Amino acid sequence: MMDDESIIELFFARSEDAITESKSSYGRLLCTIAVNILHSTEDAQECENDTYFHAWNTIPPQRPDSLCSFLARITRNLSLDMYDRRNAVKRGQGSTGLLTDELEECIPDRTDTECSAVEESAESELLTGLINTFLGTLRRDSRVIFMRRYWFGDSVADVAANTGYSVSKVKMSLKRSRDELRSYLGKEGFRL
Repeated sequence: MMDDESIIELFFARSEDAITESKSSYGRLLCTIAVNILHSTEDAQECENDTYFHAWNTIPPQRPDSLCSFLARITRNLSLDMYDRRNAVKRGQGSTGLLTDELEECIPDRTDTECSAVEESAESELLTGLINTFLGTLRRDSRVIFMRRYWFGDSVADVAANTGYSVSKVKMSLKRSRDELRSYLGKEGFRL
């Protein structure tokens, strides 16, 4: 398996081997992320393939620090967009409630406030930074549980299986982390 820097160099050289090597290194992870969100292998494979297309069009000029994180973020965003489109057709609305329902009491909802795109972008960036800082305060096991559930989209049962903890311990850890996040964001001036 090729290292990230070598694969990125293939992208910069516009070699199609960049796609092959990316798929070899990260295909399973990307497909797992998409399946966890979409619950469809076919849709997950479509998102995985679209990820390589987006990476091809983005590298260059971008040079990601972590190819794995870069590809995972693209896959996650594409999967959430596809989820929204599928549910908009079914229910007449697009909401990524799948992963955010549990977090809605912790994360401020700004959909009802009127602000410019610049203000919204700045606030989103600030919130992202605060959440990243908060994650750094968690113990490693709590952070892994939180990320597996809310970033990778694993079910609670899958988080338990992957970490070796009981389902009840995972649920309790997630609840405590959400409570701590709500408190942390409140102290930082976000009204919930």
